[in-house]
Amino acid sequence: MTDPTDKVLDLVSEADYKPMTLKAMSRRLGIDPEDYPAFRAAVKGLIKDGRLEIAKDKRLSKPHTKGTIIGLFRRSAKGFGFVRPHTSKEKTDQIYIPVDQSRDASSGDEVAVKITKRPKGPRMNVEGRIVQILARASGIFVGTYFEELGAGFVRVDGTTFGAPIYVGDPGAKGAKPADKVAIEMVSYPTPYAAGEGVISEILGPRGQPGVDTLGVIRAFNIPDTFDEETLSEARKLGKQFSETEIGERLDLRTTLTVTIDPATARDFDDAITLSRDDRGFWSLGVHIADVSHFVQPGSDLDRTARQRGTSVYLPDRVIPMLPEVISNSLASLQAGKVRYTVSALLEFNADGIRTGLSFARSAIKVDHRFSYEQAITVMKEPEAEHEGVTPEVARMLGAMLELAQILRRRRFERGALELNMPAVEVDLGDQGEVVGAHLASNDESHQVIEDFMLAANEAVATFLTEKHAGFLRRTHADPEPTKLDAFAEFARSLGLEIENPQSRFELQRILIETAGKPEEYAVHYGVLRSLKQAVYTPEPEGHFALASENYCHFTSPIRRYPDLQVHRQLTTLLEGKRPKSDHDELTVLADHCTKTERRAEAAERELVKIKLLTYLESRIGESFQAIIIGVEEFGLFCRIVNLPVDGLVHITSLADDYYYLEFETHTLIGRRSGRRYRLGDRIEVRITRIDIDRRELDLAPAEVLEAESRPKRSEATPSTPEARRARPPASSLAKAARSKPSPKDSKKKTKNGKRGKGKGKQPKG
Repeated sequence: MTDPTDKVLDLVSEADYKPMTLKAMSRRLGIDPEDYPAFRAAVKGLIKDGRLEIAKDKRLSKPHTKGTIIGLFRRSAKGFGFVRPHTSKEKTDQIYIPVDQSRDASSGDEVAVKITKRPKGPRMNVEGRIVQILARASGIFVGTYFEELGAGFVRVDGTTFGAPIYVGDPGAKGAKPADKVAIEMVSYPTPYAAGEGVISEILGPRGQPGVDTLGVIRAFNIPDTFDEETLSEARKLGKQFSETEIGERLDLRTTLTVTIDPATARDFDDAITLSRDDRGFWSLGVHIADVSHFVQPGSDLDRTARQRGTSVYLPDRVIPMLPEVISNSLASLQAGKVRYTVSALLEFNADGIRTGLSFARSAIKVDHRFSYEQAITVMKEPEAEHEGVTPEVARMLGAMLELAQILRRRRFERGALELNMPAVEVDLGDQGEVVGAHLASNDESHQVIEDFMLAANEAVATFLTEKHAGFLRRTHADPEPTKLDAFAEFARSLGLEIENPQSRFELQRILIETAGKPEEYAVHYGVLRSLKQAVYTPEPEGHFALASENYCHFTSPIRRYPDLQVHRQLTTLLEGKRPKSDHDELTVLADHCTKTERRAEAAERELVKIKLLTYLESRIGESFQAIIIGVEEFGLFCRIVNLPVDGLVHITSLADDYYYLEFETHTLIGRRSGRRYRLGDRIEVRITRIDIDRRELDLAPAEVLEAESRPKRSEATPSTPEARRARPPASSLAKAARSKPSPKDSKKKTKNGKRGKGKGKQPKG
C-alpha cells in the first residue's frame, strides 16, 4: 500500500472531524484488511512523532496546541533540553525540558510545550514537557561511520545526539570505518529508544581535504548545485546580452567610475562616481549591478535565488545565490566592461547634508578597479604619482575619503554606534588547511565604501517609504532596557560612569572612551551582548545601531535576495508603475531571508571552528592569550586572541581556590585568594583537550597549571607534564551544564565549585 500518512493527517485536520479509534479510521479511509498492519504502524509513527494524539479511550485526534508555548528546542548531551519561546525577549527566558519529557525532539526543532512546573527560585527555569513536534530543523545529519557487533553506526558530529545512530548492516552504501557520511533520520532517538537512519551520501575519509567543508554544507542543508533549468536560463541570458545595447538607460559610460573591493573578490556589485561643483556640493553616484534585469519574477533563476536567500561565504569556497554566468559575468561590474546598473544619485552640501536624490536604470563602464590595499595608498596621497593611476582618478579617490569622513561624522552626531571588534580571518593552505590567521583590515578605504553604501541604502529606504511601496527593510530593534541596565552595572564595575544606558549617545561615549584601553574588548563585547540581532521585515521599525529611521539592503543583489526585492520595487516606480505590496507575502519572505542569512553565518562559523580545531590539535599543551567572553557558574568561555575559536575553562580547572560567581559583574572570584576572572579580561590559557567531532576545546589558565606543577611541601616528587596530562580532561559546555542554584544554594559550594546538599537540581539554560 502507499504511505497513508497524508490521508490520516488530512482526515484529522477536517473541520468536522470527530476523534475515532484506529479501527474506525481504517474503515473511514478504506484500508484493505491485508494493509491494516502497515496502516497501524504508520499511525503509531505519527503518534510517536507527536503529529497525532491518542486519548485514554484510544480515540485519535490532531494534537491541540491551545494553551501551549511554541518555540525552538535545544537538547544537551545529557538528554535534557531547553525551549526558547518565539515570543521571548531574553535569551534566559527558556523552558527547561527534563529527559523524560522531551519525546524525540532534536536540537533546532520547533515544538509545542505545556508548562508543568513553575520556578521556586528567582533564577530557576520554568519546567515543561513537549507535547508536539511542529517542524523538524533537519532530517539530514553528518557524522563518522563505524562498525560494531555486526552492524553499522554513525556518531553524529556535535552534541545533538548522545548515542550513535544505527544505519543498518556493515558496509551500507560502501561506507568504510572512519568515513564521514550524511544520514537521513528514519526514527529519532528518544530517552527510551535508539535512533535509526540510512546513509544518504558518503562524503569521504575523515580528515581528507574538502570533506570538512562538504560535511558542513550537508549538515546545514545548503544547496550547492544548480538544476539544469536554472543553468540553461542563465546561459541563454549570456548569449542575448550585448554591451552595445543600453536601450533607454541613463548613459554613464563616459563618467569616471571606480570599484574598490577585496583583492580576492570575484563578483563586483557596486561602483562609485564622485564630483564636486563650484558651490562645494558633492554629487555621489552609487551604481549597483542591475540583477533585476536578468532575474525576472517567477523565472527559474528567481525561484533558485529566493530558495537560497543569500550566497554563502565559507573559508575555502563560495556557494553563490546565482549561477556564475550571472554573478561573475553579466551582473559583475568588471573593469573595462559595459554593465547594466541601478544608480542612486545623491547630492550633499559641504556639511554632508543630503540635498537631493534621484534614481535611474543606467549603464556604466568601470575605468579602474582597486583593491582596498591599493585604494588606501592613493586616498592618503592623492596628489602623488601612483603607477597605473591617472591624476584624475587619484584626485577622485582623495575626494571620496573627504566626503566619507564628513558622512561618518554626521552619522555619529546622530547617535550611531560603532563597535571596534575586528574579525579574524583564517589563512588557508593549498589543501584548505589552516596555516595561520590575521585580523581583518578596516582602514579608511573600507570605511569609505561602507559609508557610501550606508548612504545609498538609507536613501532608497527613504524614497520607497515616501512612495508607500512595500519592501524588505533591514531593521535593528531597540535593546531591552533590562539588558542595557545590566551592561551599565557591568560598566560601573569597571569604573566607568554611565547614567542613562538607554541613550545611544551614552553608549557611544563609553565606546569612544575605552577605545585603545585594556578594557576596550570587555566594553565593546558587553555592548554587543546587549543588542538584538538585525532582521528583515516589512515593518518600519528603524535601525538602532545606525540611528536610522528608514534602512534597507540595496547594494548587494548579486548575493542577497532582499536587495533584489528592493531593486524590483524601485525600478517599478522608475517605470511609472505602482509596485505590488502584499504585506503577508513580504512577512513570509522576510522571515525566510532572515533564516537563510542566519544559516549561512552559522555554517561559516562552524567550518571555521572545525578548521581551527584541526589546526590546534597538534598544539595541545601550548599557551595562548585569550579573552574571557562568558562567565558562568561552571566556568569561563574564552576566545583565543589570534584565532576566532572559543573554548571552555571548566571550574574544575580552577583548582587553586574555591570560586563563586558574582552575577552582577560577570566575575568568578576565589574565596581565599580573591583572584578574579571577569568578562573581557585577557588571560593566558593552555589547550588541554580537543574533540573535533564534538566541536570541543578545553582550556586551563596557564598560571594555575604552573602553580600545580611546582613542588609542594607534602610532595615527595614534583608533578610532571605527563602527570598533568593524565588528569581527567576539563568538561565541554555540553558536559558542563549543571544544577542551577538558588542564591541560598550558592553559599554551599565546596572546592572546585561542587555543591553540598543544597537544592536546585535543574540545569542552567
